[in-house]
Amino acid sequence: MYYEEELTQAEIARRSGYSRSMISRFLAEARRQGVVEIRVHHPMERRTDLEQALRHRFSLKRVRVLDCYSHEYTARLRRVGMLAARLVEETVTDHMTIGMSWGTGLAEMVQACRPQPRNGVLVVQIIGSMGTANPNIDGSELARQLAHVFGGRYRILPTPLIVEDESVRRGLRSDRQVREVLDHAWTMDLALVGIGTVEREFSSLVRSGYLKPEELAEFAEAGAVGDVCTIHFDIYGNLIDTPLQRRFMGIDYETLARVPTRIGIAAGQPKAEAILGALRAGMINVLVTDDVAATHVLRLADWTEAGSRAPLYNSVTCGRTIVYGRSPGVPDS
Repeated sequence: MYYEEELTQAEIARRSGYSRSMISRFLAEARRQGVVEIRVHHPMERRTDLEQALRHRFSLKRVRVLDCYSHEYTARLRRVGMLAARLVEETVTDHMTIGMSWGTGLAEMVQACRPQPRNGVLVVQIIGSMGTANPNIDGSELARQLAHVFGGRYRILPTPLIVEDESVRRGLRSDRQVREVLDHAWTMDLALVGIGTVEREFSSLVRSGYLKPEELAEFAEAGAVGDVCTIHFDIYGNLIDTPLQRRFMGIDYETLARVPTRIGIAAGQPKAEAILGALRAGMINVLVTDDVAATHVLRLADWTEAGSRAPLYNSVTCGRTIVYGRSPGVPDS
């Protein structure tokens, strides 16, 4: 009555026979137990200076950089997800095929999307499922939720994220149902992807329990700084090939690179090196991030292009410290 009918506490007390102080205690208890949730929606303030710098530096189609006040990573990612949701709502049109990856940033984006009915929208899961590891950030669930937002259909990739070996991967990719989903992915108009890091503290693969820290270390030791759709790369945008890389199920680099609009979502300083690698690899052409990550990406780009051997900041990855510098034989970006 207080929230839905906008009655005063005095009016509710008169109608119910309880005292006004009792009504006040009822309302406080409802908030404490989560029956009532109060949210304050702050405007999405942006850093247009950083947006312009990133767009020109990396020839991006669009950039959104959140001017974020909170120093807490979860709060930053939530607001970046809200900013990404507004951009996705503007981008999706009738009869689009949308590819959905997985991760916490995409989950925040999907949760923040408002119902936007469109005609003929198809959402396709583009990497394998995590099973019960963390269904809230799994691509199958995110594809279903986003399809609901736009009143469209969705197709699930019926494979696990990681298979036993490369021969199993080849067999699954030849399966008719898997092939049908991957064929839809080949015609994507829009790809929504997270940008993963090999820093175990911030890796969704490790935090979800899908990879062990020592398995993630395999990529770090090979020079990887991050991944998009489990396709790993180094800070210069070179793709990383390892035995574990060949066990992931999902779209390949060629499929992703041909998508007209590829929106990447990531936030925070620990994602800076992965964002830079993804930009240089051409895996994304639209970026949604926060001011902290954006600032570090630009600084890191300058330092690595200059061939500096000094670290931008200490980045402890899987128990080792990476010092950034020019790799032999790597051309300028």
